[in-house]
Amino acid sequence: MRVFGVTGWKNAGKTGLMERLVAEITGRGFTVSTVKHAHHSVDVDQPGTDSHRHRMAGASEVLLASGQRIAVMQELRGTPEPPLADLLARLSPVDLVLIEGFKREDHPKVEAFRAVAGYALMAPENATIRAVASDIPLDLDRPVLDLNDTAAIADFILKEVGL
Repeated sequence: MRVFGVTGWKNAGKTGLMERLVAEITGRGFTVSTVKHAHHSVDVDQPGTDSHRHRMAGASEVLLASGQRIAVMQELRGTPEPPLADLLARLSPVDLVLIEGFKREDHPKVEAFRAVAGYALMAPENATIRAVASDIPLDLDRPVLDLNDTAAIADFILKEVGL
């Protein structure tokens, strides 16, 4: 599968850009899946539900299925977080996987950058960042795209991955 990432510091606009890119690229007829990295403890299950009770009882994996979706929850129980490659191997085939976060992994990325967030650019120190989507003009050694021009960012990503 082809993969491309969106990275950036907190409040740089990553999630909004991801949302717009998924809509733009699927609107062009491509299939897209996403992988999102969370730096905090996250739980998609709620106390009191049957599936939560299964997990709390010690189940290693709980697969929750309905007519609308399937969710698999796997408890790490102290084992290391799986590498990105292992996570990607779990996905069904699609045209493109967009990855939010995972800034230290080797896949190609676009950096979301908002000046008001107050962070320095990652791109000068990270060769996997192929372009920067910014809300201000920047002088860089790689393309700088308008953070709000989703179509142009999608064009760039699709060209980079050969779609």
